[in-house]
Amino acid sequence: MPRVSQDHLDARRRQILDGSRVCFARYGYEGATVRRLEEATGLSRGAIFHHFRDKESLFLALAEDDAIRMADVVAEQGLVQVMRDLLAGDGEHPADWLGTRLEVSRRLRTDPEFRARWAERSEQLTTATRLRLLRQREAGNLRDDVDVDVLTAFLELVLEGLVSHLAMGLPGAGLGPVLDLVEETVRRHRPGTG
Repeated sequence: MPRVSQDHLDARRRQILDGSRVCFARYGYEGATVRRLEEATGLSRGAIFHHFRDKESLFLALAEDDAIRMADVVAEQGLVQVMRDLLAGDGEHPADWLGTRLEVSRRLRTDPEFRARWAERSEQLTTATRLRLLRQREAGNLRDDVDVDVLTAFLELVLEGLVSHLAMGLPGAGLGPVLDLVEETVRRHRPGTG
């Protein structure tokens, strides 16, 4: 029996994650049946569950994958850029990412076992945001009268508020100036600049 290369396994895993992201975003966790996952990925249940133990493991891997992608954007451009990408529909999977994020929020509220499993994975975004803010403070770009942990919590709350806003079907158009204000709130104000 020929061996399957690691590149092939990685590509198959990516195919499953990408197809599942669309499925979970469209149908939610409960509605993402095995049959729908098969249709969305173009693979059999055997192929899907060869890579993931069960549906919850698949969903957690997907949510973790999205958190890593978001953390990468945060490290380079900040958490406000993640929010701008959501509003603009930019990025690799913005609408589907929103669906995944909403499902994570719902399950955190209603499923204690999921909450415990997710807690192990959820620090990535907070850590990336905090490190970015520390770098900005060292560069003299961040206000120094508020603790970095408070600014981190502030930005995360704004993100959650934006996600809730979009989840309710409220318009995102016109929120660019709001995000400008959020960004301005955490910046250091130099004398004569406002």
